[in-house]
Amino acid sequence: MGGKKKLTLSQAEKALMREAQKKEGKKETKTKETARVEKKVASVIPPNLKDDKIIKEIQRMKVLTPYVIASRFNLRLSVAKDFLEELCRQGVITYVSGGKYIKIYKPI
Repeated sequence: MGGKKKLTLSQAEKALMREAQKKEGKKETKTKETARVEKKVASVIPPNLKDDKIIKEIQRMKVLTPYVIASRFNLRLSVAKDFLEELCRQGVITYVSGGKYIKIYKPI
């Protein structure tokens, strides 16, 4: 019910030392974190459908989902979905199954 008790001299010294170490540690970790976290901007332009390298790479994959294509070709998920639908229309891949949010394809 009363206020906070006053720390002893040794407790106050230890608390100051801990705060100083935290501040030093935060300075080092911030520089490491900012160097590590570099955000990649995903492309909006899909790869060329007529490029043989891309078609061969897609045919080597066992399962094709929008996430796999987006991460492999550095695309946005919406672009990857459209890319897969176009490949399916052209007959390069076939639709296997899927629900409302994800569709699974396989190469022919």
